[in-house]
Amino acid sequence: MNINFNFSDNIILEDEQVLLRPLQESDVYNLLEISINEPETWKYSLVGADGKENLIKYIQSAIKNREDKREFPFIVFDKKTQKYAGSTRFYDMNLEFKTLQLGFTWYGSAFRGTGLNKHCKYLLLQFAFETLGMERVEFRADNANERSIAAMKSIGCKVEGVLRNHMPTINKEIRRDSIVLSILRNEWFDEVKENLKQKL
Repeated sequence: MNINFNFSDNIILEDEQVLLRPLQESDVYNLLEISINEPETWKYSLVGADGKENLIKYIQSAIKNREDKREFPFIVFDKKTQKYAGSTRFYDMNLEFKTLQLGFTWYGSAFRGTGLNKHCKYLLLQFAFETLGMERVEFRADNANERSIAAMKSIGCKVEGVLRNHMPTINKEIRRDSIVLSILRNEWFDEVKENLKQKL
């Protein structure tokens, strides 16, 4: 399958609960409330978006990486509350090898535990495997981030291992171990898709 993906496409993924569209500079104002009021959202992130200045930098960097054809960042809109909930993206995209990573995912506290994440992951995985023809979607997290790891396992990710002392954290003196999880193409079609659909 020849992957015909254009990074400048206006990709919109949606179901009855969520809408994902490309992140743009003006989204600073849609995400500012979370950024200012919930700085702990980025506790385990290498790059924080806490506070207006950091949020602007975060969005500009994501957009530049999209222009450089390395990442595709989305903003997440929750249709139930009619509010913007957070952001997620495809990154480390290797279209030749048919692999990508799915991450940089964060939501405001009001949207956690609401099922929103499962809807987002279903749409993103469906797009990755069924539209882009990916063979493998990889996920990584700080090995200390129990909530994030539990969320990934619950959508059907398999743990592959831990990269020890892998990368710095926001607190530059401390390095983190990164856990690596993945879903393979055949797993998506054999079981993950159906199991995840049941949970929506």
